[in-house]
Amino acid sequence: MVLEIAMLDVKDGQDREFEAALAQAAPLLSGMPGFLGYDLHRGVEDPNRYALLVRWRTLEDHTRGFRGSPQHQEWRRLLSHFYSGAPVVAHFRPITSGAPA
Repeated sequence: MVLEIAMLDVKDGQDREFEAALAQAAPLLSGMPGFLGYDLHRGVEDPNRYALLVRWRTLEDHTRGFRGSPQHQEWRRLLSHFYSGAPVVAHFRPITSGAPA
């Protein structure tokens, strides 16, 4: 499993519209091969910053599969105009996980 973390800075006053657009765009992800799920988190210190965490089976499922697809173009059409800057995206592999006792 690979975790994609995208830091998304949303323009002031666009939070509700962004969240609605992301909910509309989510099915574009869910139909992709290798997609395992996603979570969206909103910043506490900076409520205009969101962290989108997407779980993929492999790195290539994201970088070649989704990014090279028509679904990615539609994703960008639905969401990119909300960003105040370019998203910062990185990929991670799990080492360990745990839950509170």
